[in-house]
Amino acid sequence: MAKEELLEFEGTVTEVLPDGNFRVRLDNDHQILAYAAGKMKKNRIRTIEGDRVVVEMSPYDLDRGRINFRHKVEGSAPPPGARRQQNFRRR
Repeated sequence: MAKEELLEFEGTVTEVLPDGNFRVRLDNDHQILAYAAGKMKKNRIRTIEGDRVVVEMSPYDLDRGRINFRHKVEGSAPPPGARRQQNFRRR
């Protein structure tokens, strides 16, 4: 058994705050303050207002949590044939 069992909830990001913090409204109508997990920062997963997320919370502090998954929504990804513009000059 794990040292500390984490609780997982689903919710919606309602506000993007400075320093990588987010205000999240859970499905049970509680509002919490959450931050992006390290893997999300490392892989540069952007979270914006209105995104559906999964939040892990400690049973000891139910006012803060960690966002560890952002659900994919239609229209958030670029089209499959789109390419990023290169930032170099041709000679």
